[in-house]
Amino acid sequence: MKRIALFPGSFDPFTKGHEDIVLRGLNLFDEVVIGIGRNANKQRYFGLELMQQLIEETFREYPAVRVVSYDDLTANVARELGARFLLRGLRNTTDFEYENGISQVNRYIYEDVETVFLITSPHLAPISSSIIRDLHRYHKNIDNFLPYNIDQKK
Repeated sequence: MKRIALFPGSFDPFTKGHEDIVLRGLNLFDEVVIGIGRNANKQRYFGLELMQQLIEETFREYPAVRVVSYDDLTANVARELGARFLLRGLRNTTDFEYENGISQVNRYIYEDVETVFLITSPHLAPISSSIIRDLHRYHKNIDNFLPYNIDQKK
């Protein structure tokens, strides 16, 4: 049986920290599906279609990585994809507290799913999508935090 992991998130934007989790996840799983979730309560800073395109370009040489977008509960999407694992990165204990609750709910909805947490590589731990959005909003260079160049495409 193929070991498929869903790596869900809003990825607004997708960072080098996210890329690191995907690449390390490939050592554990046969396939990693990056799932860009739509959240009706959040206004995206970077367009979903643009982000999907940039992530696909980032992993174009990795056939075991694919990108989907969805507007549903993550556990439902995992079930539909045949993913028995949810892949998540943790930067700190605050992330753990937040992710722990979500993992319990996902398990309640889809009892066959396991959440696998990877600790963020130390040099990438300070990076967050919200900080990158703020830097970009105020015209600061964000190239060092992203695995692609976004300024020409926003």
